[in-house]
Amino acid sequence: MGFFDTIIGTPVSRLDLRELKAEEMRLQNHIALAQKGMEKFEKQKKDLFKQGIGADLIKKKILAQQLKRLDMQAQLQYKGFATMNKQCMFISNLVVIKQYEKELKQSPIWSKLTNIDPSQFEGSLINVNLKGQSFDEVLNNLNNVFEMSLSDSTIEQATDDTEKQLLDAWSGVETGAINIEDAQKVVSMEKQLEDKDTEGT
Repeated sequence: MGFFDTIIGTPVSRLDLRELKAEEMRLQNHIALAQKGMEKFEKQKKDLFKQGIGADLIKKKILAQQLKRLDMQAQLQYKGFATMNKQCMFISNLVVIKQYEKELKQSPIWSKLTNIDPSQFEGSLINVNLKGQSFDEVLNNLNNVFEMSLSDSTIEQATDDTEKQLLDAWSGVETGAINIEDAQKVVSMEKQLEDKDTEGT
């Protein structure tokens, strides 16, 4: 069981500020490493895409399978990255709450902080950024976030016609209909996330 698991459900007053800061730093380092890993996947996907330009259909189909496999790995890594970001936001906000603990105990928000369901508490604190804020700003943000209805969004696996999109993109580059930079967006994780955001609106 990791440090993060041990603090879920632990009363704020019993949390140790130094341990929270150490966990925040550990998570920030892991996030930086995960980001480099995702950038590596993006480069590999773009390189594979370039290999498909001008290739025969069999080669393109082989490359399409390789791209889909890389894409699944990238999405799994992104899920881990997103989870660590949420955890880091939660820990960072706990650090701020601990720093203002004495003042918060004098306000009605302390009752909410100490009586809220642990899962709702975690959900609330990943939807706000208290870092670098004054006590009044922290108080207002905490009041607002505990009144918001929470919903957790997840990135779903791509199950649609990825191969068709790739073949169309290669064909577009070969016929000169689109340039390679635009076509490469088909394999970009950023483009997929934008599409998912559009679907959600």
